[in-house]
Amino acid sequence: MQSFTGVGVSPGRIVGSVRQMPKAVSEPPAGEKLASSTTAEDAAVTLRTAAKVVQAELKERSVSATGAGKSVLEATALMAADPMLIKGAVKLMTNNGTSAERAIWESAASVAEMLHNLGGYMAERSTDVLDVRSRIVAELRGVPAPGIPASDTPFILVADDLAPADTATLNPALVLALVTSGGGPQSHTAIIARALGLPAVVAAAGVETIADGTSVYVDGAAGSISVDPDADQVAAAEAWATTAATLAVFSGEGVTADGHLVPLLANVGGAADAVKAAAAGAQGVGLLRTEFCFLDRDEEPTLDEQVTAYRGVFDAFPGKKVVVRTLDAGADKPLPFLTDASEPNPALGVRGYRTDFTSPGVLKRQLAAIATAAEGTEADVWVMAPMISTAEEAGDFARMCGDAGLKTPGVMVEVPSAALTAETILGQVQFASLGTNDLTQYAMAADRQLGPLAALNTPWQPAVLRLIQLTVAGSAAEGNNKPVGVCGEAAADPALAVVLVGLGVNTLSMTARALSAVAAVLKTVTVEEAQRLAGIALAAPTATAARDLVRAELPALAELGL
Repeated sequence: MQSFTGVGVSPGRIVGSVRQMPKAVSEPPAGEKLASSTTAEDAAVTLRTAAKVVQAELKERSVSATGAGKSVLEATALMAADPMLIKGAVKLMTNNGTSAERAIWESAASVAEMLHNLGGYMAERSTDVLDVRSRIVAELRGVPAPGIPASDTPFILVADDLAPADTATLNPALVLALVTSGGGPQSHTAIIARALGLPAVVAAAGVETIADGTSVYVDGAAGSISVDPDADQVAAAEAWATTAATLAVFSGEGVTADGHLVPLLANVGGAADAVKAAAAGAQGVGLLRTEFCFLDRDEEPTLDEQVTAYRGVFDAFPGKKVVVRTLDAGADKPLPFLTDASEPNPALGVRGYRTDFTSPGVLKRQLAAIATAAEGTEADVWVMAPMISTAEEAGDFARMCGDAGLKTPGVMVEVPSAALTAETILGQVQFASLGTNDLTQYAMAADRQLGPLAALNTPWQPAVLRLIQLTVAGSAAEGNNKPVGVCGEAAADPALAVVLVGLGVNTLSMTARALSAVAAVLKTVTVEEAQRLAGIALAAPTATAARDLVRAELPALAELGL
């Protein structure tokens, strides 16, 4: 039996047929000309035919799509037959003898730039043009179109990695599991898989060799993929279907076996997420990602726009805590009006709280919008800043919150210096929230998007666990007694959640789909047992040893297929 091993990032046991995601379309060579046997008129006919084929295929897919995916497909279908796009390409072929592939590539670039310069809604359509360009070039070359494959039957998607745009057309009713050869445990693919509740394995070298239609078994907890599954694996997948139904229901309370309460909160990216999280039983919001108001915009949203967006989240959780993270722009989330895309090392550059150094006023206006949105709601609104590195920065942010009328300021602990000086930083604010995704990336000097560094980029690393321990110790120092939560993806790992509780973390925030699994495992251990397991993890020589030793002590994981 052929097998592959990667990093399990979302649990589940699935048997299904593989569909490989087509490779990205490469740019036609600059200066590429029409073949001597092809006239410009013939090439124009071929190009128009290819554009119509692409449009028809996108229209067909949009009929069965829903939500954001349907909107993306409909908008892209319209662009496929855009007269300006086709006319520009035909002109290049007629006047310059440019090949059809190169002509549509250059024409699309010009149209996309024009739309981008118009701003607003039109600027958002520039990405549709570039998507259409790739699809038309693929049709001209006779190769599969880029993006999620179209299929009438469920399948296991195998890819190098998924871009954020790919997930808009990912239908969880058809995609049974995700397997990638690239990416890491904190990559976009991993986060999306957990949010959708799809079993997933990332950084699985060699999976690109699996042929379409091959039957495979995916174990998202173990991080394994097996070709031509045996009877035991088929039985395990069938059993998982029953377990998944059980885990889909959260009682609404996070508690250990001896009655210690551990509030289980949700990470959300807007009002729609918040409504779903509340329906799933989340005990509050541990991370509201406010980037949803700012992304894909060329200018700062108005105060009224921000107030409306935030209030939709607050109203979903009356009487419960909602922790708002101020704008975390920069690095992999650039904003045209705020960040410098030419920075040589964006992950270590002006991002998060630091944008106030170079663009003063944006953070102040955001805090005013949060305060205004909080007025008249019953939610208990807390606010934290990302990328805080010093006590001075924490104190400055606390003063800004006070000026805005926000009473509960806090900080994200994702820079190692913040963990190492937690006592003095927490002397300035009311709480801390550990962003384990970035804390791991910075502690291990390993880009969380890179597959080759996936083994380094896990919060099970003893160094990361020690930084978490130091943060909790700083919060408990004399005169502090400040709560510490975890809002990174580490909280969604049931085994690691037990360790975090053992280290003294007060609350755990995660994708809403992980609530029931984390709650089910927490119920099986006492606080004393969690502390013992935390000690085992801290003493382990490697991340793999820490994970394996702790999992071996939690039989509930095997029973639940986690």
